[in-house]
Amino acid sequence: MRYTVALTGGIGSGKTTIANAFAARGVDIVDADAIARQVVEPGQPALATIQAKFGQEVILSDGHLDRKAMRERIFTSAENKAWLNALLHPLIQQETRRQLALTHSVWCLWVVPLLVENNLHQLANRVLVVDVDRETQLKRTMSRDGISREQAEHILAAQATRERRLAVADDIIDNGGSPESVAARVALLDQHYRRLAGATNQD
Repeated sequence: MRYTVALTGGIGSGKTTIANAFAARGVDIVDADAIARQVVEPGQPALATIQAKFGQEVILSDGHLDRKAMRERIFTSAENKAWLNALLHPLIQQETRRQLALTHSVWCLWVVPLLVENNLHQLANRVLVVDVDRETQLKRTMSRDGISREQAEHILAAQATRERRLAVADDIIDNGGSPESVAARVALLDQHYRRLAGATNQD
């Protein structure tokens, strides 16, 4: 199994920016969000199962899942949310393992926004948390998604707290600093993980 670092952080923390910085250094990336989209693409069995349960109202005219309609159904119903998780999580885990096995870099980065919420941190060799203060999260989320402060606060409230994420962190990147300081931190961590991966592979 490839030495795997799980990267997580709250919404608006800048996970994609950090992941891209590691990718630019030759690190292979496995993205849980991308996999979650892949398993419900048109033609996938999971999409047909979702359509059978919720009807045509959750399918867009082009055949893709209507994510907005689906979100409304799971935000207002714990039962629907549990049903969807039970359907998708095993498929996502299976595809994640497949993609991790195909990586070639010395170590690989597994980007998992809901790492803490889904209790997945034990599946990685190490956990890297991208951290920013709450106000920065809110401002970035409002700006990026074009939503109100109230909507952004609802999203934050549904995620693990900053304290819970930091409690499982082996390493932390403060993404509220200058691009230069963040790039320097990425470079140091990449070197650190290469050493750890090399030591693990020699055991």
